[in-house]
Amino acid sequence: MEKAPIRILAVCLGNICRSPICHGLLEHYSSMYERDIIVDSAGTIGMHAGSPPDPRSVEVMRDHGHDISHQRSRQFRHYDFNDFDVILAMDSSNFKDLNNIAIDETESQKIRMMIDGTNIPDPYYGGDEGFENVYALLDEAVKNLLNELTS
Repeated sequence: MEKAPIRILAVCLGNICRSPICHGLLEHYSSMYERDIIVDSAGTIGMHAGSPPDPRSVEVMRDHGHDISHQRSRQFRHYDFNDFDVILAMDSSNFKDLNNIAIDETESQKIRMMIDGTNIPDPYYGGDEGFENVYALLDEAVKNLLNELTS
């Protein structure tokens, strides 16, 4: 019997820096598994809805051989709880915001920190090194997460 796809949503504040990088890495590494893995990303705010990822996110991903230029920002919607099995918060603020949107324990149980006990720092107001740091953190975390979810 074939297993159902795993549906994963990466969430940060504006969906232009951290979650697009996570989204791209999830797509890349999920291709290495025999199980179908469906990936998307969103922001807790809609300020950048429809915008491409931050150019620095696109650049750091391109430097590592990934193309995320096709992605477009969108705001998290309540029905995402129905559409995704795992909802990854990039930091404790996003985690809190998502839990405030959840209306019951079933929804809350889908939300988890991308790295337990660690905030993925928002690189938006910093330099290029912040984006490289986010890439490094997420590259390792995504591999660990996919190994966990597919075992």
